[in-house]
Amino acid sequence: MKYLQESKFDAIMVDPVLPCGPIVAEYLSLPSVYFMRGLPCMLDYKATQCPSPFSYVPRTFTSSSDHMTFMERVKNLLVGFSEPLFCYLFYFKYENLASEFLHREVTVLELFSKASIWLMRYDFVFEYPRPIMPNMVYIGGINCEQKKPLSKVCHCLC
Repeated sequence: MKYLQESKFDAIMVDPVLPCGPIVAEYLSLPSVYFMRGLPCMLDYKATQCPSPFSYVPRTFTSSSDHMTFMERVKNLLVGFSEPLFCYLFYFKYENLASEFLHREVTVLELFSKASIWLMRYDFVFEYPRPIMPNMVYIGGINCEQKKPLSKVCHCLC
């Protein structure tokens, strides 16, 4: 930690799924850039205060689309209500670590909410339409393999 403090970095770029990077950023008072696909329990949207209503946005692992029936919406609601328990169990040890390391009570959501920029590896084509905050940038396709150029036959058809 002493080396990091003496190095005088300008910012920290992390994948925050395991919140060690956000803890270090908070400790060093550095702005953080998150480069990620998503967080469990929609914490990325909760931390940025994006609306994510149960009746509109399908929860992870429900296999629902954005055109849900009434029963699918009820299922989505029940899954949504169980998310806080899952997140608590998943991030409990990190909250304790952060509180001990920073010498104050802190929650994972509080740590995540301090991000300066969220570089989201989502693509509008594959995701459900939803509002995002100005500091959230979709950069879909960044981890796609570079393909060969189209043949001359394909260029002529276009």
